[in-house]
Amino acid sequence: MSAQQHTPHLADPDKNPSFTRGVFQGEILEDLVFPFPEPSAEEKETLTQILDSFRSWAADTVDSAKMDHDGKFTPEVRQGMAELGLMGLNIPEAYGGFGASTMVFSRIFGEVGAVDAALAVYFGAHQSIGIKGIILFGTEDQKQRWLPRCASGELIGAFCLTEPGSGSDAQAMLATAVPSEDGKLYTLNGTKMWISNAGYAGVLTVFAKVPVMVDGKQKQRVTAFIVDAHAPGISLGKIEEKMGIKASDTRSITFENVQVPVEDRLGDVGAGFKIALEILNSGRLGLAAGSSRGTREMMKHSIAYIKERHQFGRPIGSFEMMQRKVALAAADCYASDAGWMLCAGMVDRGGVDFSLETAACKVYASELAWRTASDTMQMAGGIGYSKEFHYERAIRDSRINMIFEGTNEILRALIALMGLQQPGEELKQVGKAFKNPLKNIGAISSYVTGRAKRTLTKVNFTKVHEELDDEADAVATAIHDLALSVEKALIEHGKDIIERQMIQERMANAAIDIYLSTAVLSRVTSAIQKHGVDGAKDDLDAARIFIPMSMRRARRAIRAIERNQDDRLRALAKRAYDTGDLTVPTPTDV
Repeated sequence: MSAQQHTPHLADPDKNPSFTRGVFQGEILEDLVFPFPEPSAEEKETLTQILDSFRSWAADTVDSAKMDHDGKFTPEVRQGMAELGLMGLNIPEAYGGFGASTMVFSRIFGEVGAVDAALAVYFGAHQSIGIKGIILFGTEDQKQRWLPRCASGELIGAFCLTEPGSGSDAQAMLATAVPSEDGKLYTLNGTKMWISNAGYAGVLTVFAKVPVMVDGKQKQRVTAFIVDAHAPGISLGKIEEKMGIKASDTRSITFENVQVPVEDRLGDVGAGFKIALEILNSGRLGLAAGSSRGTREMMKHSIAYIKERHQFGRPIGSFEMMQRKVALAAADCYASDAGWMLCAGMVDRGGVDFSLETAACKVYASELAWRTASDTMQMAGGIGYSKEFHYERAIRDSRINMIFEGTNEILRALIALMGLQQPGEELKQVGKAFKNPLKNIGAISSYVTGRAKRTLTKVNFTKVHEELDDEADAVATAIHDLALSVEKALIEHGKDIIERQMIQERMANAAIDIYLSTAVLSRVTSAIQKHGVDGAKDDLDAARIFIPMSMRRARRAIRAIERNQDDRLRALAKRAYDTGDLTVPTPTDV
């Protein structure tokens, strides 16, 4: 089966509609976010069986403190994951896997993450990214040769993109794959770093530049390959000594004249960059689900502790400062769950560009898990800082999530720049029309009329339950205001907007809060329809905390697109950069 036949299952930003892209243009594409998706009855039954089996096994087998101390998994842990069938969870049944939907896979990913963060890395690096390229882009022959052994756990996958000199900038990679004269194989050379599962891997998805002739000139095009991890010429670096997720095996991998059969090229020459993006797009969703479920698990321990810990003659959980931490985490977690579930529904239905939504879910959930880890340590007081308890390990384990699979800074830039593409293209066409106004009077008139209409007219939600009218109106207002600010910023900065990352960050932050709030509107509407207003009281409480809070953040971000202190910020940063010292000397400096 060719890669092209899988296109309907991918994000495919060039063809498919995107809710968040629409937000940048002041649109509310309600059909993409309503009704709120839920697992089918069959999927719920499957989830119950898998989760019950996993929890029972994990309780008897997974010793997180020991794995963290030893810096490795026990053989029983890796063997058990394979015997439970989890290593083939999202591999199609035709190739020996379970064929789980994105919704089911993400929920189980979340459960693994709640049990042990390093185990979630092992699980996700294998399926979310390691072998995902074969599932999405592999030929029938490639799938038959590789996937059954991956499904059984005989082969573990790893994803090899990052290099010492190139992280998120895949175009700067130095690894090369040179075709032989007879066209039968490629010779692969280069080094990849920060490779999760490196020491366990049996199959690698590797990205390298292939020389091609374009208009008589040699160019380098990023291309993907399936590589036998035990092929001659492959060597592993030392195990990285990491801050957290210590049991996961992270190393560099060096390729020295490794021979890769042409049959194991993944996709077309030059398609590697798109393949990498598609793999990471889907991989981020599992990370979001894991971070959300991890947040709940951390708070379970803290809630139990503050109910038992007494100070001043009463449980510390009775104090409002503690209650506020719990309540805000509850509302945030409700929204984070709504976000990844809504996005999983987009992936499973097909025909939707979900790339910005997966980025938004990953950014929000990873930062939520980090905040929660910090809060749970604070709530525990002195014992939270002791290695005897799990709180400090939660801090160490959760920190990596904001770096994994695209740093949160890179993802914010991606959300903004992809969101800006369509309005930017429209303004570009208008700019061309103004160069010959008499000839293009119709296009100019259409733009002027449309701009006036956009300025005066706010698009509203129509599928939100009336109990949430005020919250829906606040989100719609934010969408309207963001689109107008985007247009003004494009007119003011033009192509230079690419360099204005402080503005991009604000746009992305507003878009993330808008998406999460929309997901909450959809989820609560569904809850009211099923259980009535009284039955959905807890859902409504979560919405009425989260949405006003997120919309305040969005309003501040949108205002700051136009009114900000960016020049002063750049000046302070330049001074520190030029002097190598953060700020001016204090009177006590000598």
